This record gives sequence, C-alpha cells and structure tokens, in this order.
Amino acid sequence: MNESRLEDGTRVEKEEGVATTRERSGGRQVEIEGRVRPRFASVATVLARLLRRYQGGAAVCVYHHGECVVDLWGGVRDSEGRPWCRDTMAASVSTTKGVASTLVHIMVDRGLLDYDTRVAEYWPEFGQAGKQEITLRQVLSHQSGLYHIRQMIDDAERMLDWQHMVAAIERAKPIHPPGERTGYHGLTYGFLVGEILQRVTGRSFQELVQKELADPLSLDGMYIGAPDEALERAAELMWIGNTSGRSPEAAERMRRGEESALRVVRRVRELLNRVGLDLDLESILDALAPRGISRFDFGALETLRSAIPAANGLFTARSLARMYAALAGGGELDGVRLLSRRTLAEATQRQNPAPGLAVIPFDMRWRLGYHGILTTAGFSSQAFGHFGFGGSGGWADPARELAVAFIVNRGMGTPFGDTRTARIGGAALCSARAADAAARRQARADAAAAAAEPG
Repeated sequence: MNESRLEDGTRVEKEEGVATTRERSGGRQVEIEGRVRPRFASVATVLARLLRRYQGGAAVCVYHHGECVVDLWGGVRDSEGRPWCRDTMAASVSTTKGVASTLVHIMVDRGLLDYDTRVAEYWPEFGQAGKQEITLRQVLSHQSGLYHIRQMIDDAERMLDWQHMVAAIERAKPIHPPGERTGYHGLTYGFLVGEILQRVTGRSFQELVQKELADPLSLDGMYIGAPDEALERAAELMWIGNTSGRSPEAAERMRRGEESALRVVRRVRELLNRVGLDLDLESILDALAPRGISRFDFGALETLRSAIPAANGLFTARSLARMYAALAGGGELDGVRLLSRRTLAEATQRQNPAPGLAVIPFDMRWRLGYHGILTTAGFSSQAFGHFGFGGSGGWADPARELAVAFIVNRGMGTPFGDTRTARIGGAALCSARAADAAARRQARADAAAAAAEPG
C-alpha cells in the first residue's frame, strides 16, 4: 500500500486505485473513500476540509477528457451516524433544473421542440391569460414572467400534485410582460418544461429521465420522482431549518412568521427604492416561498416519490458528473451521443438579458436552462450548469472537457451564501488547468524528441 499526504496533511492511502483519507479534528474522525487521480488530489483536500467543518456527508465526482478522475464520498448519511456509501444518493434542489433542461435539448435535437416556437403550440391550454406568445426560449431563460408560485397555489403541498400545478400555470397571468424581466423561476420552471416534454413525447417526466439519460449513460442514481426501491439509498436531508417533525404549534408560528416576513419585505423594498436601489425583494418570496413552504419537507419519502423537476432530484454525484461529462465532450461520452454539437452550442450560448431583473438581482449569465459557473478559481467563460439550494451543484466546461458534480445532505442555504460547490469547482478547475498544461509540455517534449531522432 502506497501512502502520501495532501497539502493539509491529510493522509491518502492508495491501493489498487482506491484512495481513503482519514483526518481527525477535535476528536471527530472524517473518512473519505473512493478514487482520485494524483493531479486532482486537491479536490480530496477540499472535500476533507468541508466534511470536517460541516456535519452530514457529501460526494464529489469529476470527469476530465472523458475520464473519471475523482470519485469520492464521505461523512454520514443520517442523524444516526451511518456512513455515506458508494451508492448513497442525496436530495438535490435546483441542481435538478440542469437535468430537466438537458431533456429539453435532447427533444430539440430530435425535432420535437424548437426554442423559438410558442409554448401554446405544444400545450394548447397554456395559451390563455396573456401567455399566448411565450416561447420555449423565454421559459428556458427565465423570461416568461411565470415565477410567482406564491400567487398560483394556496399551499406548498400542491407541488406534489402534478395536475394541480399544470392547471394553476394554465390559469396564471404573467406577473410582468414576457421578456420584460429575467425572473428566476425557482419552483415553477420544472412544471413548465416538464409538461412541455410530456406533451411532445407522451411519456411521464420520470420515465424520460430514465429512458433518455439514466439508461443510455448507465447512470447509477438519477431520479426525479424516485421508485420505492431506490429510496433506501437516499441520505437523510439534514438541512439547517428543516421542519420535518415539528409540532403543529411550531408550524403555526412559522406560518405567522411567513406573513410577517412578507410585510417586512414590502417595507424594505420601499426603503431601498427610495435610495435608488431596484431590489425587488417581494419577488423572491413570490418565486421561492409558496405558503406553507416552512413545513414542506423536501426530504420526505412522499416528496422524493413525486416529480418536482425544478427542486427534488435524487442523485449520486457520479450520475450528475457523467451527464455533464457528455455535455463537456461535445454531447457524447463513451460512444453514447446525447446531443449533436450544433444543438449543444445553441443550448449553451449565453442569452441576451432582459431589460429588468427580478428574484435574483444580478445577471446569472443564463444559457437555455443553465447558468454561468463561478468557482473560487474564477469564472470559466464557457462553463454552464446549475447549483441548488442546500449546497449541491453540477456543471460542464467544454473548453477543458471538464465536468464536476457535488451532492450533500447538510445544507447551509442558497448557492450565493453556500460556497461549497464553488470551492470544489475551484479545486477541480485548477487541477484541470495544471493537467492540461502538463499534457501540452509533454506533447512538446515528445515532438522535440521525435524531431531530434536521426533520419
């Protein structure tokens, strides 16, 4: 058995390609298991630090030039302290949007959808209440003005009922003229694209995930609406603020708190507008806080069985990374082509921003269903993917043929305040840059040696 140490002193034992790291801090031992290529050891370093700092467990997987170079997991999968296993899956919230968007692009590639066609042509009942001219492109770039789920449904539990959500969207009037603002469709996005997909394919959304992604790419864990047999692999969702098991009295206090928060948000918005800051805080609640969201349990078995394509994926990091590896490789991985290069190029081209912003008060560098990627090593101009509330994320960088995925069951909040995915991504990006530079140096050396040979 060979042994080396990472830069922070974490011991890495290598035996037949398996790397196990062990680190003790404050009497608590953290173990990481899996495989990591030496040039990507810094990813293991970052993961070890994160697991020492935060409770729960996590997994990370990285592909580079079509090869899996990092496949690591560690920590615990539940409050009883059971260890995270190789096949453990974690509930992932908005990270799910990247998977749903990839399905849309597959159907565009097959000619079943067109980005600039009106949604009502695929979904006739959609074409009412001022939505007749909304295009698929506007939906994918969050410019359709249909993010206001708080005004569409009376309780977050309605998200478990697909037909109720579809009917609510059909009746809804855009909160602003389509194309006037980019407003992040935090919870409605999945029902919008999901129903469009179901209309043009005749298949359920859950079936499309399996038939179009999981089966062709041999993914070991990718569900949006999981079958019962997969649920035993799900890690317990240990979000800070998770309300599972709260008393009715506590739930009522949370309900009153939501209403108070709404009043405060309105007042803060008025004050900010007076000093010239156009920050629409009320739109954040409209998009992300349907009534009852404080008692809605994203980790409950009933939730995981349902399809909420913007918010309840159940993934391994390995599966997320493998999907993005296909996109990073021009639409193909291991002989399986998901998308043509032409469609992929259009899908990942940065979209023109709308004149105004709502929900998220800054430019997310939107592609069609994916956003730009920020890491602790900076932006990669061609990278795209999706991060999620709670800390998970997955993305691809075609310029380096790099794909990164991170899943976690102990959430800290939004992607803007939770930097774990950005830190994992930064380590992966730096490692890929160094590996590519080394490969170029070796290629030049080989070419020089060949030129120097006699004859």
